[in-house]
Amino acid sequence: MNQSWLQLENQVAIVTGGASGIGLKITENLVKNGARVIVADLSVSTGEQADGTYHIQCNVTNKQSVENMISQAVERFGTVDILVNNAGVNLPRLLVDFRGEKPEYELNDKDFDFMVAVNQKGPYLCAQAAARVMIKNNKGVIINVSSEAGMEGSAGQSAYSATKGAVNGFTRSWAKELGKFNIRVVGVAPGINEQTGLTTPAYNEALAYTRGVTVEGLGTDYSKAIPLGRPGQLDEIGELITYLASDRASYITGTTVNISGGKSRG
Repeated sequence: MNQSWLQLENQVAIVTGGASGIGLKITENLVKNGARVIVADLSVSTGEQADGTYHIQCNVTNKQSVENMISQAVERFGTVDILVNNAGVNLPRLLVDFRGEKPEYELNDKDFDFMVAVNQKGPYLCAQAAARVMIKNNKGVIINVSSEAGMEGSAGQSAYSATKGAVNGFTRSWAKELGKFNIRVVGVAPGINEQTGLTTPAYNEALAYTRGVTVEGLGTDYSKAIPLGRPGQLDEIGELITYLASDRASYITGTTVNISGGKSRG
């Protein structure tokens, strides 16, 4: 039998936050390329799914929950070859609500701690638990989903940007630590993408306020802001991550790949 180009058949992959948004497309692309995918998500019930994936309910901010998830994955599939740290949250918040109209959109302890817990602590807990398995196997790939905001900063999204900047630091540092075990660590930083179910009216309202525009005014002329003239497709992100998870990308580690159509915030 001819093997596929990416040769991901029977590789065991975990995708955190894999039940919706970008995570769902990552999951679909990995499945399409023959990987056995475990979706670790707060919003799922544990068990086998009709699409061939296996769901494990997991809270990435909780060490015990994460360690249980990795244990269940190893018990069921024998190993973990690929971890995609995709689970993330974004609450647009101003450092100072200088207009004084919407204090709820000024950064506070609760929102800050929530973003740090999911976006920064989550990847650390998941990577640590998965790396223990990968080190024993002397192979593995950890992919951290970052954001263009983590590279460039973003008005009204400083805490989110800071957590993604931290993730970029994890990517570089873990690659240095784990390279000797044949484990690669790579980041992927999406820019502006097609809308998902996660782009809620509440999110748009908060972002519009922090940017000083109406919700309608958020619509950007992508032909000016993005050199390729359009937002990214979630499938494009899924395809990049699937490639990076494969041995075709065997010399790529310790770096974050921007997938933003050439846009930068500079």
